[in-house]
Amino acid sequence: MIGRGKSRKKSRSARVDTVIGKTTSVKGDLSFAGTLHVEGTIIGNVRSENDETSTLILDEDGLIQGDVDVANIIVNGAIEGDIFARGHAELLAKARIKGTVYYNLIEMAVGSEVNGNLVHRSEEPMASVEYLETGQSGEQG
Repeated sequence: MIGRGKSRKKSRSARVDTVIGKTTSVKGDLSFAGTLHVEGTIIGNVRSENDETSTLILDEDGLIQGDVDVANIIVNGAIEGDIFARGHAELLAKARIKGTVYYNLIEMAVGSEVNGNLVHRSEEPMASVEYLETGQSGEQG
């Protein structure tokens, strides 16, 4: 029972649609749907389709030099550029980010590095914004 949580976490992205291998280098922008597993190098921007399930997995030997705009991302390699994660961002222990991470939900393992900013962005409007703009709270008292 103790090991069950870890095995479930690994199976979250069991289906991989596209793999960029260790010896592969892609130059230019890349758009994908489904799950993209990167073990090699991408020099260019990476973008997933506008859905909630597309996932980019960056292996510890993987490198992306460019901005990343995806629904979900799991990073254990290096990214030199900004990350825009519309859903979930997971930075594993060997993740190295040089840029700003814009996220809705984030997990960071001990050892992961972000040399830039972490910026939370929510899809839902904040209730306190109305209070700041009108000077009145929405509560009746």
